Amino acid sequence: MQAPVVNIDLASFWTDPYPAYSQMRSEAPICFVPQLGATLLTRRDDIFACEKIVDVFSSDQPGGLMTVLMGENMMRKDGEAHVTERRQALPSLSPRTVRQVWKSQFEVATEAVLDTLEKSDGCDLVRDFAMPVSGNALRFITGLTNMTPAELDRCSQGMIDGIANYANDPAITKRCNEATAFIDRCIDDMLLPGEDLSAESLLQVLLAAGQPMASIRANIKLAISGGQNEPRDAIAGAVWALLSHPDQLKGVISGNTSWRQVFEEYARWVSPIGMSPRRIAKAFEWQGVQFEPDSRAFLMFASGNRDSAVFDQPDVFNVNRDTSGSVSFGAGPHFCAGASASRVLIGEVALPRLFERFPDLSLNGDVPFGGWAFRGPLTMPVNFF
Repeated sequence: MQAPVVNIDLASFWTDPYPAYSQMRSEAPICFVPQLGATLLTRRDDIFACEKIVDVFSSDQPGGLMTVLMGENMMRKDGEAHVTERRQALPSLSPRTVRQVWKSQFEVATEAVLDTLEKSDGCDLVRDFAMPVSGNALRFITGLTNMTPAELDRCSQGMIDGIANYANDPAITKRCNEATAFIDRCIDDMLLPGEDLSAESLLQVLLAAGQPMASIRANIKLAISGGQNEPRDAIAGAVWALLSHPDQLKGVISGNTSWRQVFEEYARWVSPIGMSPRRIAKAFEWQGVQFEPDSRAFLMFASGNRDSAVFDQPDVFNVNRDTSGSVSFGAGPHFCAGASASRVLIGEVALPRLFERFPDLSLNGDVPFGGWAFRGPLTMPVNFF
């Protein structure tokens, strides 16, 4: 059986994809969406299982947007090629390195951002807190300390817009190409004599491992594309979720619930990384649906994270729920390599220190959200006092 066809309005889907996800899970959990040119898997258990069937749901996508625009990184490789590059990056991204090297730098940089905010009565939390906190962390980890947080944010946004540009908007492609060229120049500058790369930085670690330069560039761009927007959006979004649920915030402040659990539940509820594309490597049938070779499938993490078969009242934000069934960071061999850094930065540094510094933090207007492949608050006006 061919996958049933489900049409979507792209503008509405970008604004709020959750109604469409709910209908898909109920009526056509595996469906072909012409506007995206892909077959979508929307139920959590299908995603969890199929992501591990790498000989069918292949990350190797020579013609995919990420490969074409950013180069062939470890996320677009399977088997030994993926394992090798992931292992080479591990000294920079391991939980041990995050705790022993990066956490203290996260703390210092976050306190510096908070110091600047104390001079005002409020701010746009996305632009003025979440963005620089995420960007500073990424500067340290990648080794591109010659980039500012704003430049990292601009490049990350340019790339994630580019790799989600399934409508083929040339202006979006142009901005993505400008972003990747800028990153290449920054890499080149950091490799000049006299520059002092941290031994644990991703750039230095990959150089020391002897990874080819084309792969190093692609993997640095991968780190920036996901390592900036995901923490940025999760920091601001989790703050919005807590301020919108004051009773749950009280429980966190009193110590009944951990900040780490706030992050895990927010990442389930509003998945900053909402999907991952795959190329169908060979003919395959799943749940009665036939997948054709070289067709495209999307693993819809954001939909799976709201599957009522796995989570009770999945559309409700509840920091006390069991989130162990979520697929926020993926479920297979491509489980996010930066998960430990995100968890420490957001759950142990950014969120607790923000609320410690500004215990009377409050919303000061509407908080619009956007995106489906990547999703987060666009602006977030807050008052500090």
